[in-house]
Amino acid sequence: MTLNFAVRFLTPVALFICCVSAPAQQPPQPTTDSSPQGQIPAAPVHPPVTGSQRTQIWRQSRISTYMDDFGELARYHAANATLEPAKPGENRVVFFGDSITDGWHLMEYFPDRPYINRGISGQTTSQMLVRSREDVIDLQPKAVIILAGTNDIAGNTGPMSLEEIEANYTTIAELARLHNIKVIYCSVLPVHQYTERASDMFTQRPPEKIVALNRWLRDYCSDPAHGCTYLDYFSAMIDDKGYMKKELADDGLHPNAAGYKVMAPLADDAIQKVVSQKVVAGESN
Repeated sequence: MTLNFAVRFLTPVALFICCVSAPAQQPPQPTTDSSPQGQIPAAPVHPPVTGSQRTQIWRQSRISTYMDDFGELARYHAANATLEPAKPGENRVVFFGDSITDGWHLMEYFPDRPYINRGISGQTTSQMLVRSREDVIDLQPKAVIILAGTNDIAGNTGPMSLEEIEANYTTIAELARLHNIKVIYCSVLPVHQYTERASDMFTQRPPEKIVALNRWLRDYCSDPAHGCTYLDYFSAMIDDKGYMKKELADDGLHPNAAGYKVMAPLADDAIQKVVSQKVVAGESN
């Protein structure tokens, strides 16, 4: 085969191969885009999440808890199992409550006191009633200081009437009294709406319901037959409008450091008075 013949024969073959393989080597075609050339399309705009939507999202996140461990007994199971028995003469006190108690770093405010924190965020009195034995009675405290009710008003575990909340308060106190544990019932804290973060907290907790529940608590504790002490945080934390003082809670409900500084001496004073009381013969507590 001569050189000229080879060139004439191979050239058409080479051109055919190039034509077949060319599409795989071409750059991808630009996609249709209505935005101006060179600009990145704007991200889709979503409407802001409303307070009711946030509440619904939170409720959905709690379904597994309510179905599998309503009282959340698992939270302090290990801590309770390793807790040593109270020493003779020790004035052990359990702080029993919801997120306001849960977020209270007791050692910072009561460094020399045998106080035990058994608060669980989001809980209502219905859940606290379920765990009264494991997280209070079995720990054999001298007293229990109970701060609850605000989540009941908000309906965290479903709508609750004031009468239903009061019934839970009564049962928790009766159980404690049967085991010679003195009960300190704290007033429900006020709320405010002075910040953007506070809007949901305030809407879910009408101040008039807080006042009504506190009135019942005060009256219940004033009856000597119930053997309970009333601790009034509410009066120390409200402003001239009857709302939580703005500087005491950033989100309108949960005390910040300034809020806990108001509460701590009131709590300690009430506790010291209660644990120093002598049991009179014939009394159940």
